[in-house]
Amino acid sequence: MNKLVLIFSMALAFISTNTLAAADVAKGKTKSATCIACHGVNGNSMVPIFPKLAGQGENYSLKQLKDFKSGKRQNGLMAGIAAGLSEQDMSDLAAYFSQQTISQNVANKSANIALGEKLYRGGDRERGVTACIACHGPKGAGIPSAGFPAIASQHASYTAKQLKEFRQVSINTLTDTKSLARDNDDRKMMTAFTKDLNNIEIEALSQYIAGLN
Repeated sequence: MNKLVLIFSMALAFISTNTLAAADVAKGKTKSATCIACHGVNGNSMVPIFPKLAGQGENYSLKQLKDFKSGKRQNGLMAGIAAGLSEQDMSDLAAYFSQQTISQNVANKSANIALGEKLYRGGDRERGVTACIACHGPKGAGIPSAGFPAIASQHASYTAKQLKEFRQVSINTLTDTKSLARDNDDRKMMTAFTKDLNNIEIEALSQYIAGLN
């Protein structure tokens, strides 16, 4: 299964699924002034609950902004910000942040890095958990042209929160509840990946990813 996903991911690397408007990095830098409060200078957030945007692929960042604006991805703060952005604004911002260098993180020394690495690189065949490396690469750089995000050096707490929100989709289905969940993943790949993960595994993965660079 992992091999099939890896082949599929490599094929997608040559195909851009989103057509970007002609983006202007310089204008994106100017427009990013409103992002600094949460996401930091040059997209390197100092506050763990806010993600680092530096070095993120244009396709992915543009899709997230569009999804925040449309409501496909739920976040009250970002919905308000995205509401005032044009598609050109979003393209410019995505281009600007893609050109920045992400600051490196280190994993918590008390974290179960071995478990995180095992899941990231090998998944869990018995449970059908696909290895993260298939889409995000050996160093967490993602596949920008295919829309698979860079995740290396991201804040562990932010990564854990996203994984839990993807997992919540399956929990809501099983329990017929409507708790906050994230379901804007491409082809529901993250929903499928997270549905069998427990909190210990999510924490281990998040810490391992934080230390990738």
